[in-house]
Amino acid sequence: MGTMNLAPPTAPGNARPAPGKVWPTPGKVWLVGAGPGDPDLLTLRAARLLMQAEVVVHDGLVDPRVLAMAPPSARLVSVAKRRSRHTMAQEAINDLLVAEARAGRQVIRLKGGDPFVFGRGGEELEACLAAQVPCEVVPGVSAALGAAAAAQIPLTHRAAASAVTFVAGQCRGLAEQDWTGLAGPGRTLVIYMGLNNAGAIAAKLAADGLAGDTPVAVIENACRPEMRTLRGDLAGLAALVHDSGVTGPALIVIGAVAAGHDIGALASELSLENVF
Repeated sequence: MGTMNLAPPTAPGNARPAPGKVWPTPGKVWLVGAGPGDPDLLTLRAARLLMQAEVVVHDGLVDPRVLAMAPPSARLVSVAKRRSRHTMAQEAINDLLVAEARAGRQVIRLKGGDPFVFGRGGEELEACLAAQVPCEVVPGVSAALGAAAAAQIPLTHRAAASAVTFVAGQCRGLAEQDWTGLAGPGRTLVIYMGLNNAGAIAAKLAADGLAGDTPVAVIENACRPEMRTLRGDLAGLAALVHDSGVTGPALIVIGAVAAGHDIGALASELSLENVF
C-alpha cells in the first residue's frame, strides 16, 4: 500500500492542539487497535493518538512500522506475549497502565487488531475504571477481518456462508469446549492462535461431524510484506501447518469460503443452495 497521508495530528476529541501537545486530562489510558499489520490500515484516530503519545505499551504483534509512528520522545514498553512466554503478567500490565496515567502521562495501549477481540482489552478497561483512571477505547480492524480481506477470503458469502464465528485455539480446556455447530454447511469458523493445536483442532471438529474434505486456509503474517495464504482441507490441517513451516502469527479459516475463488461451485457441490 502507499504511504499514509494524514492531516497534522489533532488532540483527542475535537480540539486542535496548540504548538505543544494538548490533552483533555492530566493522565489517561487509550486502548488502541493497531489493526492487522499494515500501517495504512490504522484508523485516523489511532494514527493521530500514536503520533502524540507519551508512553506506548504495545503487544509483540504490533508491526514495527506502526511503532515507528510514535514520536522520538515517546517511551515504548513491550509487553509481548508468546505461548508460555509472557514478558509481563496481565495483572502487571494493568498496574503499569494505571501507574503511568496517575503520573500524568498519556498512555497508548497499542494492541494488534481490535482491543476487544482476543486482546484482553476488557480486562484492562476494568482495571482502569476500578482505579478511577480515565480510559477510552479506539477500535481497530480486527485480525480476522483484515487477514481474510487481504487473502481475498469473504467470511460470509450468499452462496456459502451466512454465519461466521471467531474462537481462540489456544486456551484452557480446549478439549472440553463445545464447538458443536460452529463449523459446517453455511458457516465459517475463524480460529485465532491455533497453530500449535492444529492437529487437536482438526480432530475436535472431525469428532463433531465436520467432513475431512472441508476447505481450510491458513493465513500467515497477514497484511505484511511476508504474508502468505496456504490452502488445504480439515484432514490435512496439521500436516499443512507443519510441512509449510508456518510459525505465525496466523489465522485458520475453516469452511467453504476458504476454498478460493470457486466458492459458488463448491457451495453447489455441497448442496448449500438451500441453506439460505
